[in-house]
Amino acid sequence: MTTARPTVDSIHRARTARPSTVGTLLGSALIVVLAVMPFVAYADVTDQLVTLFVLLIIASMWNLLAGFAGLVSVGQQAYIGIGAYGTLAFSLAGVQPWLAILLGAAVCAAVSLPTSLLAFRLRGDYFAVGTWVIAEVYRLLIIRVPGLGGPSGTSLTQLSAIDPALRGAITYWVAFALALATVGACFLLLRGRIGLALTAVRDNESAAGSLGVDVVRAKRIVYLVAAAGAGSAGGLLLVQALSVQPDAIFSVQWSAYMIFIVVLGGTGRIEGPIVGAVIFFALQNLLSDYGAWYLVVLGAVSVAAAIWLPEGIWGLVARRTGFRFFPIGFEVTGVRLEGVGRRRRAKAG
Repeated sequence: MTTARPTVDSIHRARTARPSTVGTLLGSALIVVLAVMPFVAYADVTDQLVTLFVLLIIASMWNLLAGFAGLVSVGQQAYIGIGAYGTLAFSLAGVQPWLAILLGAAVCAAVSLPTSLLAFRLRGDYFAVGTWVIAEVYRLLIIRVPGLGGPSGTSLTQLSAIDPALRGAITYWVAFALALATVGACFLLLRGRIGLALTAVRDNESAAGSLGVDVVRAKRIVYLVAAAGAGSAGGLLLVQALSVQPDAIFSVQWSAYMIFIVVLGGTGRIEGPIVGAVIFFALQNLLSDYGAWYLVVLGAVSVAAAIWLPEGIWGLVARRTGFRFFPIGFEVTGVRLEGVGRRRRAKAG
């Protein structure tokens, strides 16, 4: 007797459980509190929160690359730098600086397209090292543009005449909006067909390609989105500090921050970078006055997380509780077996 088997057309997909009501209410309350923060908190507090939002943005973008697409990059600082200098260039051309952040992010997406043609020729460790080299190349190109300040960098003078309190509040709201947009974009992207394709590519790229997944297209879309996100973070850093210096903005420490945050919070989960960014931000503020011990503690925490929490803090919480703020998976809800329909039609006839 032949066993009936499912066909591709007869398998029905459904998304996993929707976010819980409690999670939705907590998230909404947190958004409201953060939105009114400039009215109830000192400027020092909101300025620090801008830094937290920047960390969240860059970590979410790295998680999108490495955690979902399997593209382990240590060169995303290239787009942080290009985003900062793109924002600077548009501001010098007369564009309002906060609007220039979006244009700088668009420049990063445009630059990432030809960059991906080269980077995607590399695999594994070669891809990681290659992206680092590409970031250094872009840094060397930037410092050779006299109008952008050269090796010593330059200042953004367009915002200096604005009242510091007002400037800080607007910068905070722009950073908050970009952080929400980043998390929301990741959620929507991963809940669609791209999310399924990325999961297949991450698990086995060759098998995914043999099953009809357009591997290059899926990876390129994620690479462009991650570049734009990193570019917006670079623009925020410029607007916050009102100055930029190439060695700092193109520093590999940004990639180190991304990796630490994602590994600590949980790779391959949207919630991971959020949890990791909050913890890393707290460690920075608690330990920054201790000099070298600050780096020692960060190193010890990262090693401990890699050994005892390979799935990250949020991964452990999700596995034990089953709770998720951002469910992005799919599950099979119904299968019609080949042959069953014919037998039913025969009986009906």
